[in-house]
Amino acid sequence: MAGLSSFISLSIDGCYADANGEMSWAHNQDPEQAEFTRGNAQGGARLLFGRTTYDMMASFWPKPAAAQMMHEVAKAMNEAPKLVFSRTLTSADWQNTTVKSDLIHEVKKLKADGGTDIAILGSGSIVAQLIDVGLLDELQVMLVPISLGGGKRLFDRVRRRIGWKAIETRSFKATGNTFIRYQPT
Repeated sequence: MAGLSSFISLSIDGCYADANGEMSWAHNQDPEQAEFTRGNAQGGARLLFGRTTYDMMASFWPKPAAAQMMHEVAKAMNEAPKLVFSRTLTSADWQNTTVKSDLIHEVKKLKADGGTDIAILGSGSIVAQLIDVGLLDELQVMLVPISLGGGKRLFDRVRRRIGWKAIETRSFKATGNTFIRYQPT
């Protein structure tokens, strides 16, 4: 069975986006964290996005500026098979992208197909839906030391109690960010 993991940046008050849907506060990387990101991008997983995150990623990674800034990450992002879930998007221009609308059904099929693992990048509402139905195997959080005072909170849409076990942590001194890998218990 294919594993399903999620990587998401969260503020210390649990938000993945501020009250205006803005996520620029989460993009404070130092050289150490950029190296970590390059290593993470080499995982070879199939990528899964919600519409908002897909639009953001597709507007950056295929561009020459992305290749100049982070060549390895841009190459991996562009070559990876990508699946975007949307009720309104009917086609996608970013190479290797398929559009689907039935999230839970399709993710169950992907996990059962025994193919390569699946990684969700960002896409907070998608992550919450998959957590809520017990399909997420690992939650990777980049905890950013900022309090937004409101916004889109990851666990507001999760309707059941779930215990989490931290299996890895790593702090980045220059930014104060902390990476934490959790598995549901």
